[in-house]
Amino acid sequence: MTTFVDRVELHAAAGNGGHGCASVHREKFKPLGGPDGGNGGRGGDVTLVVDQDVTTLLDYHHSPHRKATNGQPGAGDNRSGKDGQDLVLPVPDGTVVLDRDGNVLADLVGHGTTFVAGQGGRGGLGNAALASARRKAPGFALLGEPGESRDIVLELKTVADVALVGYPSAGKSSLISVLSAAKPKIADYPFTTLVPNLGVVTAGGTVYTIADVPGLIPGASQGKGLGLEFLRHVERCSVLVHVLDTATLESDRDPVSDLDIIEEELKQYGGLDDRPRIVVLNKIDIPDGQDLADMIRPELEERGYRVFEVSAVARTGLKELSFALAGVIAEARAAKPVEEATRIVIRPKAVDDTGFTVTLEEDGIYRVRGEKPERWVRQTDFNNDEAVGYLADRLNRLGVEDELMKAGARAGDGVAIGAEDNAVVFDWEPTMAAGAEMLGRRGEDHRLEAPRPAAQRRRDRESERDDAQREFDDFDPF
Repeated sequence: MTTFVDRVELHAAAGNGGHGCASVHREKFKPLGGPDGGNGGRGGDVTLVVDQDVTTLLDYHHSPHRKATNGQPGAGDNRSGKDGQDLVLPVPDGTVVLDRDGNVLADLVGHGTTFVAGQGGRGGLGNAALASARRKAPGFALLGEPGESRDIVLELKTVADVALVGYPSAGKSSLISVLSAAKPKIADYPFTTLVPNLGVVTAGGTVYTIADVPGLIPGASQGKGLGLEFLRHVERCSVLVHVLDTATLESDRDPVSDLDIIEEELKQYGGLDDRPRIVVLNKIDIPDGQDLADMIRPELEERGYRVFEVSAVARTGLKELSFALAGVIAEARAAKPVEEATRIVIRPKAVDDTGFTVTLEEDGIYRVRGEKPERWVRQTDFNNDEAVGYLADRLNRLGVEDELMKAGARAGDGVAIGAEDNAVVFDWEPTMAAGAEMLGRRGEDHRLEAPRPAAQRRRDRESERDDAQREFDDFDPF
């Protein structure tokens, strides 16, 4: 059974916004008291939150589809709909969020750090919010927006101070088990470690974490063995520790060659050249191992490495190693900025961005793309002529009409707003620029106007009686 997962694809769907309500207030002796339709509730967000108690992405491996709740529709009497509940997804510290193309969206480091993976849809405005001096009684409301749906990739990069790297069966798991309280699986065959193991070490006044990375082999950076899957876990470390087996039984291997091969794989992977290196010659409890360590130590020190001879089995040289690592880590922490905050990639819009584009496609269709026009289209109830006219006014104020004219559009040309798979297509008429004037007093109800004086009402009734009498006198059934 899989117990550790460090890369998953997550399908996050935020909640839809609730629809606005079109309603007219009614009470005794006041049947038309004005618009009182409430707004729809906002859809719930999908938010990733770093939780120190979470160490793997296993839950999202089993359940990759996550959806927040929808907002409730508005109601009469100015009652707004209830907002949808946000969906909070805990992720391990060091989780990187990418889109399906591999672009980094966020790098989540630090307990409590958040990232909104899916934005909930806005609730639609009710007709009470749409009322104005020109539009006293709107007969329509705006629809709620669909929530944002995203397919994202979560990658876990272990946050550790020290990374133990080396060939399979070099003794990395044994070393971390005696330096810390970690209990990794230990056996006498290669690739015993299938997942990174973390341990906490205390040396003097310094507390640091140490990670045991699964064994690397030649070609690990290109995907051989387990290296490519877990090399990402050494990216955040402050110190790289090469664990070299001085008692290997393989005739074609020796510690120096192992070091050169692992260094080449790290170089091919990239981004680790600035990390300090420490070499640990392990298994000196075996006579041949001690002899080989004595032979190669001068050569390694000539290369500039700090070398420590240890035995995880006999627990020899561990204290010196742990305090040396603590010193290097303390220096690395002091050199880092005071705040190593989460990195969230923000791509601001250009200063001269109008918010939409108009392009002429090969089939003669003028396509309008932009956040506002597409959002307004989603909010419009096309079964309501008044709502369609309101959309025309909004597009005109944004400048869509002018851009279509500049692009060469003429009356009767096809215009599409939105992406190809979900666009609203219509035949363009330039007179739409006068949307409010075309439809006259759209959204107004003469019954809601200020009451007329009593004398005027009396004259109107007398005029209506006179008109009715004339119609009766002129009526001839034969």
